[in-house]
Formats: sequence, C-alpha cells, structure tokens
Amino acid sequence: MPAPVPVALARQATRFDEVEDVERLLLEHADPAAGSGEAIAAMARTVSLACLGDNHLWQDLQLGSRAELSALMRHWFPGLVEKNRFDMKWKKFLYKQLCEREQVFVCKAPSCAVCSDRPVCFGPEEPGR
Repeated sequence: MPAPVPVALARQATRFDEVEDVERLLLEHADPAAGSGEAIAAMARTVSLACLGDNHLWQDLQLGSRAELSALMRHWFPGLVEKNRFDMKWKKFLYKQLCEREQVFVCKAPSCAVCSDRPVCFGPEEPGR
C-alpha cells in the first residue's frame, strides 16, 4: 500500500475536514470485496491524504504512472471509476465530486466539453509536473 508523502501529513492538521470529505467519498464507493474493512479504510485514508500533495495524485501516492492509480481505483473504489467515464484526472475528479455535492460548479462553461480549462483536467500528465 502506498504511503502518503510527508507534505500531505504536515497539511493534514490544517485541512482535516477536506481529508475527511475525500475519505468519506471514497468509502461510499468502495468495493466491500476488495479487502477487509480495515484495509479499505486504510486505502481511503491514504488516497485522501495524498490528495493534499502538490503533484498529480499518482505521484503523491508514489506510484509509477496514472495507469497504476487507475488500477488501484478500479480495485478499491470501482463506483468512482464508473462515474469517471471521461477519464478526468483523479484528484480533479474527486474534488469535482465534492463540489457537485455542495452544488459548487467551478467550470467556466456549461459543460466540461467546452470549458477552456479542459486540457488541464483531461490532458496528459507528465511525471515532472
């Protein structure tokens, strides 16, 4: 299981509500057959803490690629994979789900397909960025 990066652990104290919200979202979409309840909770916590990092989520989880992150999400949280049918970058997708729950819509256009920020959300991820 990936370990959260130190910067994420340091930020946890000031952004606890955020970590808790992401963790709750992940747990709501977890596959009970993916592992024990403890293992599922630990993975949800790990991913939610990694969301506090400055890099792409797959990098902050110390994975080798976005494909590895997608495989991790498919195993542990298949409900979210099903919802992410347009393959939005995972960290953006998770936060977009939280915003939609609160009815906060930050896209500058009526849909992602025509938004000027689309390349930021759906474009390729380079390891150094």
